[in-house]
Amino acid sequence: MKGTVLMVPAIPGTHFPNETGSHQNISPMLLSFHFLNISSLTCAGKPGTFLLEFYGGNDQLKALEFLFVAPLLPTCPGSLPKTSSFHYLDSALSLFLPVPLHANTLHFVLLHFYFQRFEKSPCLSKRKASKGAGRMTIKVKELKKELDEKDLSHIIWWNERMQMCTKPSTVHLVKRLDYSNLLGVDTNLKNGNLKEGTLNWEMLQFKSKFPREVLLCRVGDFYEAIGIDACVLVEYAGLNPFGGLRSDSIPRAGCPVVNLRQTLDDLTRSGYSVCIVEEVQGPAQARSRKGRFISGHAHPGSPYVFGLVGVDHDLDFPEPMPVVGISRSAKGYSIILVLETMKTFSLEDGLTEEALVTKLRTCHYHHLFLHTSLKHNSSGTCRWGEFGEGGLLWGECSSRQFEWFEGDPVSQLLFKVKELYGFDDQVTFRNVTVSSEKRPRSLHLGTATQIGAIPTEGIPCLLRVLLPSDCTGLPVLYVRDLLLNPPAYEIASTIQATCRLMSSVTCSFPEFTCVSPAKLVKLLELREANHIEFCRIKCVLDEILQMHRSSDLNKILKLLMDPTWVATGLQIDFDTLVNECEWNSARIGEVIFLGGENDQKISYHPIIPIDFFEDMESPWKGLVKRIHVEEAFAEVERAAEALSLAITEDFLPIISRIKASTAPLGGPKGEIVYAREHEAVWFKGKRFEPVVWAGTPGEEQIKQLKPAVDSKGRKVGSEWLTTEKVEDALTRYHDAADKAKARVLELLRGLSAELQTKINILIFASMLLVIAKALYAHSEGRRRRWVFPSLVEFQKSKPIDEMKVFCVSAKYGSGSFSLILAHAEFGLVMDYTWNPWDQAQPKCDMEPLDEANWLKITGLSPYWLDAAQGSAVRNMVDMKSLFLLTGPNGGGKSSLLRSICAVALLGICGFMVPADSASIPHFDSIMLHMKSYDSPADGKSSFQIEMSEMRSIITGATSRSLVLIDEICRGTETVKGTCIAGSIVETLDKIGCLGIVSTHLQGIFTLGLKTNNAVYKAMGTEYVDGKTKPTWKLIDGICRESLAFETAQKEGIPEFIIRRAEELYLSVYANDKIFYFDTFMRTSGEVYNQFDRITGETISPKIKSTNEMEAFLKKVENAVNIVCQKKLKELYEQKITLELLDINCVTILPTELPPPSTIHASSVYVLIRPDKKLYIGQTDNLGGRVRVHRSKKGLQNASFIYFLVPGKSLACELETVIINQLSIQGFQLVNTADGKHRNFGTGASNHSAEVATLQSQ
Repeated sequence: MKGTVLMVPAIPGTHFPNETGSHQNISPMLLSFHFLNISSLTCAGKPGTFLLEFYGGNDQLKALEFLFVAPLLPTCPGSLPKTSSFHYLDSALSLFLPVPLHANTLHFVLLHFYFQRFEKSPCLSKRKASKGAGRMTIKVKELKKELDEKDLSHIIWWNERMQMCTKPSTVHLVKRLDYSNLLGVDTNLKNGNLKEGTLNWEMLQFKSKFPREVLLCRVGDFYEAIGIDACVLVEYAGLNPFGGLRSDSIPRAGCPVVNLRQTLDDLTRSGYSVCIVEEVQGPAQARSRKGRFISGHAHPGSPYVFGLVGVDHDLDFPEPMPVVGISRSAKGYSIILVLETMKTFSLEDGLTEEALVTKLRTCHYHHLFLHTSLKHNSSGTCRWGEFGEGGLLWGECSSRQFEWFEGDPVSQLLFKVKELYGFDDQVTFRNVTVSSEKRPRSLHLGTATQIGAIPTEGIPCLLRVLLPSDCTGLPVLYVRDLLLNPPAYEIASTIQATCRLMSSVTCSFPEFTCVSPAKLVKLLELREANHIEFCRIKCVLDEILQMHRSSDLNKILKLLMDPTWVATGLQIDFDTLVNECEWNSARIGEVIFLGGENDQKISYHPIIPIDFFEDMESPWKGLVKRIHVEEAFAEVERAAEALSLAITEDFLPIISRIKASTAPLGGPKGEIVYAREHEAVWFKGKRFEPVVWAGTPGEEQIKQLKPAVDSKGRKVGSEWLTTEKVEDALTRYHDAADKAKARVLELLRGLSAELQTKINILIFASMLLVIAKALYAHSEGRRRRWVFPSLVEFQKSKPIDEMKVFCVSAKYGSGSFSLILAHAEFGLVMDYTWNPWDQAQPKCDMEPLDEANWLKITGLSPYWLDAAQGSAVRNMVDMKSLFLLTGPNGGGKSSLLRSICAVALLGICGFMVPADSASIPHFDSIMLHMKSYDSPADGKSSFQIEMSEMRSIITGATSRSLVLIDEICRGTETVKGTCIAGSIVETLDKIGCLGIVSTHLQGIFTLGLKTNNAVYKAMGTEYVDGKTKPTWKLIDGICRESLAFETAQKEGIPEFIIRRAEELYLSVYANDKIFYFDTFMRTSGEVYNQFDRITGETISPKIKSTNEMEAFLKKVENAVNIVCQKKLKELYEQKITLELLDINCVTILPTELPPPSTIHASSVYVLIRPDKKLYIGQTDNLGGRVRVHRSKKGLQNASFIYFLVPGKSLACELETVIINQLSIQGFQLVNTADGKHRNFGTGASNHSAEVATLQSQ
C-alpha cells in the first residue's frame, strides 16, 4: 500500500470530519477529492497542518498523486503527471488560475512520497486478484522514471495546449495521452513501449532536449510523430492519425517526405516550433537500427533549412519573429525583443502604454513573457486591466498566450530564450539597443491606425502612397518601422539629405539587391548557403563597391552609414566596410562559379539519353569553379566515358540486330532507356531473343543480359535488362558523381564557415542596401510632386534668470502683480503673474515667437490624393500654438487633422511631404486621436476608451509635442462633455504644445476658458444657390453651422424625419443666438476618397556585360553625341534656342536603374537590345518607360543611353534626328516612324504602339 504525506495550510472556516468525528479546518483545495478513499485524517503535530493518509487501488492512487494540482484544471481533474517532490509556487499556479488565490492557499508544498507495506488493508485482497498487481513494492530504479520539476512545467504547458484542441479526431486522440512523460505516451497501450533501444525511447531522448517543440522523426519515407506531437499534427497540419481512431494504440501521425515543407509551414503558422530528426543516410548494418540526428528546427519566422546547400532553388524567408518580454520601470513600460536567429536583443524603455500596444500589434512574435513588475500598479490588483492604467495592455495580452517571469528582465528573458530553443549557456546574445534619448516617442496605436501606418480598413494607407506598388518586402518593412518609431533629428536629417541627393544625381543606380539579414545569419551559421545565396551575397557586396567607385553615389553611401547603424546596432567604419566588401566579394568570386567559363558542361555521349547526365550532374555542376574540384570532375568524365563504352559494347550490337530485322509489326523491340526512378541506363526490349542460336552478331551480348534490379535487389520488370559490365560502369559513375557532389558541397560549406566570421559586415551591407532601396523608392513622392520640408530642431527656451528682459507693462490687482515682460534679443513675450502672499511659485506662461518652433505648411493636400492630378483642395497652415477648430459635418476637419499628422510624421522621418512647402519642428511626439469605439471584451464604453486616450495624451504631451484631437468628448452628454473638453483645452494650452482640437460643442466658447495662446480656426463654408456648402479651406474664426440636416438628407435619411428634426430644432433653439459664420475664402474643390493605383513593373535579372557590348554602347553614345550636338548648334544659330546646349549621355546597364532626377524631366533615350538593334524614344518618365520595356519578352537584359533636354518639343525633334541619322550610319533600328515626323510631339500617347512595334521586331 502507498501512503502520502501532504502538508496543507489550514484555512479557518472550512471543516472536514476526522477519525474521532470532530471537524478540523482544511484547505478548500482538497474538497473536490471526496471521491477518493480517505480512511483517516489526523493532526500532523504542527499548528494549522494535517496529515492525510490515503489507501486505495492503483487507479485511485494515480488520481491521488495528482491531487495537488487537479483542482486547477476542473475540465480534466487528475490528468497531470506523477512527481516525487517539488515546490509548486505562484509562478506555476498563475498559468492556470484566472485570478491568483490568496497567499496561504498558494504556498503549499508536497513534501515527499513515502512507501510502506501494510499487512492489513481492505483493498489488499482485491488487488491480489488482479494479475498479481497487489504487490506494490517500489524499487529504486522505478523512481528514476519520475519527472523532475523542470519536466513537469513542460508537461503542464503541453496540457494547456491539448485542452485547446477542437477537432473531433484530435479530441479523441487527446483522451489516450498519459502525461507521465514528455511524449504523452501511455506505455500500457499498443506501440507505447519506452524501453531503452526502441524508437519511442530514442524519440523521448530527442524530445527531452527540446521539450516545447513538436518532434518529427524520419522513418523511411515518412516523418512520424507520436503522443502529444501526433495530436498537434492532426489538429493544426490537417493530417490523419495512423491507424484511424483505434482506442488501443498510442496517437501516431506523420507526413510523407515530399510534404515536409507544407507541414512545417502549417505548424509554424500556428505558433509551434518543430524539431526535425533525420536518418543517417547510407547502408545500415544487418539487424541494426539506423542512426538518427537532429538536423534542424523550424520556428515561426525561421524556416527549416537542412539540405538547402545541395539544391538549386531559393527558400522564402519570412520576417523573423522575436521573443518578447514586457516589464515596468520607473521610466514607463519596457519591451525587450530577442531574435533567436540573429542572436541579438534590444531593450526599449520609457514607453507609454499605447506605444507598447502598437509595437505588440505590429510585431509578429513567437513567445510573449510578462514580468511580474506589471502587477504592481496603483489599483493594487494583479488584474491590472480592471482599473485605470494598464487596461489597454491587459486587453491586448489577455487574448494571447503568455507566461510570467521575474527577476532581472533582460537576463531572465535571455535565460528563458535559451531554455526555449535549447541553447547552451555558452551562447551569447549581442545587444543592439540604440539609445532613444533624443528620439521622438513611438506612435500610439490610434495615431498609427488613423493615418494608415498600420493598415486599417477604411483608412488610406500611408505606405501605399509613400512607396510605389512594385516596392515590396524588406524596404517596406523598414519604412513602416521608421514611421512607427521616428528617428532622432540627426538621423532624420541624414535620411532627408540622402533622398535629396538621390533626386539630384544623374548617374544610374544599382538595383539594390535585398537579402534578409536573418536569412544570411541562419544559412551561414548552419552551413546551408547554396550557390544562389552566394551569388546574391556577392551582388550585395558588388553594389556597395559600385556605389563607392562612383563619385555621386559614394556620397550617398557615406550618408547611409548612420541610418544603417541605427537599424542594425553595428557601428562599422566606412573604410572597413569597403575593404571587407572587397575581400568577401573576391573570396566568393574565387570559389563560386559565376558563368563565362566553358569547363563545366554536362557530360554528353550520343548513345546515352541526355536526361540521364542532366539529372546526375546538374545538381552539382556550375556551382563552384572547376579548379577546386578538378580531380573529381575528371573522374566523373572518365566514368561517363567508361559507361558509354560499356553500353556501346553490350547494348549497341543488340540494337543493331533489332534494327536490321525485317520483322513485320509486332516483331522484336529494344532500346536503350533512362530509368529515372532508379537512376540507371538499361536495355528495354521484347521478344528479341533468336529462335535458333546461329552465332550471328549480337547473340553473345544477348546471352550476357540479366534482369535489372532496384537498390533493394528486387527485379524491376521483365522488360528491363542489363549486364555485369554496364552495372559496374554505372556503379563507378555514381560513385564518382557522389564524390564530386560531396566535394562541391564541402567547398560551399567551407565558404559559409569563412563568411560566418564576417557576418557583421554582411549584415551591415545587406541592411544598407535595404535602406537604400527604400529611400530610392521614395522617389514616388517626386512623381506625386511632393516636396522636402525644412526640418528644424526645437529651440530650447532659457530660464527667466538667464534672459535679458525688460518690462512692457505692470499692473496690480486682486492682491497680485501682473507683469508683461519681453526679451531684448529673442522676442519672447512672458505673462508673469505673482501673488506675494502666496507661498507657491509664480506662474510664467511663455509664448515662443521664434519661428523655428512653428509648424508652417503651404499648399497642404491630403496624402491619399495625388496632387499631380490636381484633385486636392490645398490649405495653408501656420501653427504657432493650439488651434480650437470648428466646422460643419463633411467640412474636412478630420481630413485636415489626418493630413497634418501625416505631414509632420513624414517630415520628422526625413521623407517628402504632400505640400508646396513646409517647415516642420522635430516633434518629440505626435499624437492623433480620432474616433473611439466601445470594447465589450474589456467592459468599456466608447467614452471610457476616449478618456483613457485623453489621459495618455495629456500625460505624454510636452511643449515639443504635436497633439491632434478630433471631435473631443463626443461620447457623453453635451454639458459635462463640453466642460471636460474645455478643461483639456486649457491643459494643453498651458503645456504649450502645438496642435488642433476640433469640436462640435458650441458651448465651449461660452465657458470663459483660461487660455493664453489658443486661437480659433474654422473650416470654411460658402452660400451657393441658397445652400450652405463646405469649401474645405482652413480659415480664422468660429463656424457654428454643422450642416447636420443636409448631411443626414444626403445620406438617405427620409424627408419626413429631416422635417420633424427641423421643427424640433426651431421649437427649442429659435430664440437662441445662432451665429452662422460665413467664409471670406470662397473656393471649392472636389475630394475623391480613393487610393492612387500604380502599375507594378518587374525588374530584370542581373547579367554581366561583355567587352563587346560595352564597345558597342560606346559607339552608339558617340554617334548620338555627334548627331545631337550638330542639331543643337543649328538650332542655336537659327535663334530657336537661346543658348547652346550640351549633351550629357548616361548609360543604364541591365543591372541598373535610371536616377529619380529623370522623373518629370524630358529625356531622349536609346534602347540597345541584346541583338544590338536600337530603339529610339522620348519620355517624361524614364524610370517607368525602362520598366515597361524590360517587362517585355527578350528585353530583360536591355541597356539604355539617355540624356535630358529642356522641354518635350526639343526632345521630340532630337528623337526624329537621331532616328534618321543613325539609320543612315548603318545602325539597325527597330522603329523608323518618327523619322518621317509621323508621331512628332506625341511620344506619350503613342507609347503602346511603339512598344508593340519593338516587340514584334
